[in-house]
Amino acid sequence: MTDTTAPQLPTAAIPTLADIEAARATIAGVARVTPMESSQYLAELLGSPVHLKCENLQRTGAYKVRGAYNRLAALTPEQRAKGVVAASAGNHAQGVALAARELGIPATIFTPVGVALPKLQATRHYGADVVLRGHSVEEALSAAKDFAHRTGAVFIPPFDHPAVIAGQGTLGLEILDQVPDADTVVVPIGGGGVIAGIALAVKGIAERQGRHIRVIGVQAANAAAYPTSLAAGEPVTVQTTPTIADGIAVARPGDMNFPIIRDLVDEVVTVTEDDVARALLVLLERAKLVVEAAGAVGVAAIMAGSVRDAGKTVVLLSGGNIDPLMMERLITRGLVAASRYIGIRIMLPDRPGQLARVAQVISDAGANVVEVLHTRHGQGLVINEVALDLSIEARGPEHAQEVLGRLQEAGFRPEMIAR
Repeated sequence: MTDTTAPQLPTAAIPTLADIEAARATIAGVARVTPMESSQYLAELLGSPVHLKCENLQRTGAYKVRGAYNRLAALTPEQRAKGVVAASAGNHAQGVALAARELGIPATIFTPVGVALPKLQATRHYGADVVLRGHSVEEALSAAKDFAHRTGAVFIPPFDHPAVIAGQGTLGLEILDQVPDADTVVVPIGGGGVIAGIALAVKGIAERQGRHIRVIGVQAANAAAYPTSLAAGEPVTVQTTPTIADGIAVARPGDMNFPIIRDLVDEVVTVTEDDVARALLVLLERAKLVVEAAGAVGVAAIMAGSVRDAGKTVVLLSGGNIDPLMMERLITRGLVAASRYIGIRIMLPDRPGQLARVAQVISDAGANVVEVLHTRHGQGLVINEVALDLSIEARGPEHAQEVLGRLQEAGFRPEMIAR
């Protein structure tokens, strides 16, 4: 992906493999070495072994504490006395708060008013002073930088700093400790801090060993700044739309992260909202792991067929901080995307016994009705006709088609409707 026309970052600003190895020693007493699990289900889909790096089980529930602690540990006594400030709606907030508590540094975190309650409570639990400001991360970020200017507190960026990148890069060292013969590493991308660090680590070790390791980045299609930026040869701000993978919804690549990713990351792919929902469901059912949407995009890419010919593959599950209410919605979406929860509309004559006939056909097909709406009112209905909307549990796409076929054979005209 090398593009000689792109702006070059000063070499001295880019962390080295030695910096990442030093960061591992720095964070050793704070960040856990998280488990590496294998997945037979994903291996069958990919055609080669797949391992899951479970950073969703990290302290604070995400990898962010690695970079935050490495950055805070480098502050001078004078800087520590003035405290640190950050802006975040989630994982970065918790990482900075925990790192600051461990180092005895006052921390102020600006977060949008609508932040999920579990993330707000966790950040306060780690001892940070949380200030609710604005309705977007951008507004909170502006307030945090203003606070830093007024008070002298050190602003801690989420991804665009050498010490943060080096701290996140310790994941690359752990990955090759746990799977030394990995061929491919798949990593979520938001601003680019974690994939930049991992790429520096694994590519540096691979070079020592005289071999090649692929690094593939994954973005949510609704917030994919890197494909556009890589094509342009420089960081570009893109228009994002809402995504369930809100933890990686970043409109512009980090200036420091971009050239590292441009030069070292082999490929960047995107996944849809339904891809991510299906991946979350698979991780819950098959791997017994709770993972937030942003942390599941690597698995989504494998399931969508966007990762191919990968050999032995490691997928980073970057975080597990998901609001239970959001999880409920995402599970439902995942079931819909997997055709295990389907909506059917049937127009029926308005006479007794029709609902019972439909229910019997569905029962005979081995499906389960979980919700019914039976109405005489609505556009398109004629006199003496009713609309029957059903929510049905099925076993997958084939079974859903079987249910539709059985209804058609019984003389009904079912239509699939969105759920």
